[in-house]
Amino acid sequence: MNISKTLTGDKTILALSGRLDTITAPKLLEALIPEFDRAKQVVLDFAEIVYVASAGLRVLLMGEKTARAKSSRQTLTGVSAEIMEVFEMTGFSSVLNLE
Repeated sequence: MNISKTLTGDKTILALSGRLDTITAPKLLEALIPEFDRAKQVVLDFAEIVYVASAGLRVLLMGEKTARAKSSRQTLTGVSAEIMEVFEMTGFSSVLNLE
């Protein structure tokens, strides 16, 4: 998985590409959590994500919990129909901010 970061005022955009799985989830966690100390909103651009495993879901949940604790917001954009189906089957579609 590749991660590219763009800072815009008090918003951080992390554009992700590839697979979010057991191998790549720690890389996202390492990039994501510190951003909530800097930004009021962290946007995860999922347009190029092709697969999400349970380890990836765990990182997204940790991001959501951290965002709430820091009075910030985590938002996912560009989620494909296939990934959205995973979020819906797991109940994550009601927990995550999806745009």
